[in-house]
Amino acid sequence: MSAEYKAKVFKSGNSLALRLPKALGLKEGEEMTLREEQGKYSFEPAHSERKIDVSKFAGKAPWLEPLPREDFDDSPRDWHLLGRDASGA
Repeated sequence: MSAEYKAKVFKSGNSLALRLPKALGLKEGEEMTLREEQGKYSFEPAHSERKIDVSKFAGKAPWLEPLPREDFDDSPRDWHLLGRDASGA
């Protein structure tokens, strides 16, 4: 579902600005990424933090399946062999 809004370009100092309708729900100071492609413009909220997105990783290897719980070895470890106490510190 999409909506169409009219916006007006105006001069702001030595730059041009685009006045956007309040109905879009944007917040003052929110950073946006603007793209121009063949004379058409689109914008979206800028991502301030870069994070690794692994949400679609499983789709890259459809032959992988989660291990069944009975195949998971969660037995106690001999942490003293690594010079650590039982808490892992």
